[in-house]
Amino acid sequence: MDLSIQIDPILEAHIAQEAKRLGMSESDFVKDLLEQALGFKNPYQLLQQVRSGAPIGDPHASEHTGEKFKAKLHAQRAS
Repeated sequence: MDLSIQIDPILEAHIAQEAKRLGMSESDFVKDLLEQALGFKNPYQLLQQVRSGAPIGDPHASEHTGEKFKAKLHAQRAS
């Protein structure tokens, strides 16, 4: 979904500066802020998860990455 809003040029400059500092696009920066404001992302809960030491995400995601990468390249070349 595309959404257009009009914002103050000073605010736009701050968004651009902060997004650049964080190494992300302005669009991703604004989406992240909206998700936090609407309660979809809670930095405090993420910090609690990290500090708990419990696995986050797929614990097997980094296994056999070389083999997976080679297979993906081979599949692309075959197409």
